[in-house]
Amino acid sequence: MASKPRITKAYTLGFAAAITMVCSVLLASAATLLKERQDQNVQLDIKCNILSVLELIDSKEIEAEQAFSLFDDKTVSFVVNLDGQKVSGQKAEDIDPKADPDLLPVFARKDGAVLTAYCIPIQGKALWSTVKGYIALEQDLNTIKGITFYSHGETPGLGGEIDKEWFTEAFKGKSILNDKGEIVSIKIVKGKMREGEQDPEHKVDGISGATLTTKGLNIFIKATLEKYEPYFKTVRGEAS
Repeated sequence: MASKPRITKAYTLGFAAAITMVCSVLLASAATLLKERQDQNVQLDIKCNILSVLELIDSKEIEAEQAFSLFDDKTVSFVVNLDGQKVSGQKAEDIDPKADPDLLPVFARKDGAVLTAYCIPIQGKALWSTVKGYIALEQDLNTIKGITFYSHGETPGLGGEIDKEWFTEAFKGKSILNDKGEIVSIKIVKGKMREGEQDPEHKVDGISGATLTTKGLNIFIKATLEKYEPYFKTVRGEAS
């Protein structure tokens, strides 16, 4: 009876190496071919979030071509510095908060020739992750028009609830300035606001089991608004 040929260790290793190399080439090729589409999807997601908080779209489920066209037609963007002055030669879309901490991107809604709302990026540490989002203010640069959190790694069902509509809707109509015109931002309280809560116009209900996540949001939202306040003051002064 003829014996079966023995598969040597060298053959096994060689076969495994060949398969690994082929898979690597295929994955690298796929990544290269899909990069343009991936970059477009990232830009689409960012633009849809900006359009959403500026109340230019009701849903983020929108065709890419329509979103890009609406963004170009109904928004204007620019960059300001920490002194509140516009910076020429810079594009808001290209600003990296980590690489350019002194440059602040602004996206504004335009209705005709008038800027009727302003949107700025917000970003900071929560409990488990860096949270990214946008906050929009009405023309008075005091009343919140909308807020969104589009990127985070918080715990589903707890801190992960920050991107849910029931939570973000609570920010609308709240004020970031006190009676003296000072930045107080919006505070996410622990649990529910009590009846007769002091300064309810500056507070929203918290999320059960997500105290540390919302604490992080409170810190970086206020810090961001304070950085933009020199520019906001300039605009308020021009409007008065």
